[in-house]
Amino acid sequence: MTKFGDYDTHADLVDRMSETLGLDLAEMVQRGEGPSEEESRRRVYRCLGCTDPEACVHFLDDHLGAGTKAEVAPAYCRNKLTLERLAAG
Repeated sequence: MTKFGDYDTHADLVDRMSETLGLDLAEMVQRGEGPSEEESRRRVYRCLGCTDPEACVHFLDDHLGAGTKAEVAPAYCRNKLTLERLAAG
């Protein structure tokens, strides 16, 4: 069973959601185009406050497991606006 209260678990969910939207946040940071380390931590803490992380896992498994990207993050994603803004460039 996944421990949804764990920082690292939610950091992974944020990374997977980013990947699903076509973002490589680590690459963006290396190129100096990505969000700061503080902004990255804030995204994880927002994710930690999610009330339905299981839905996120299913959404990510459906997309990444099938090798498909998502146009938008699900409505319940607490990082929806910031991730979509980054994906739009």
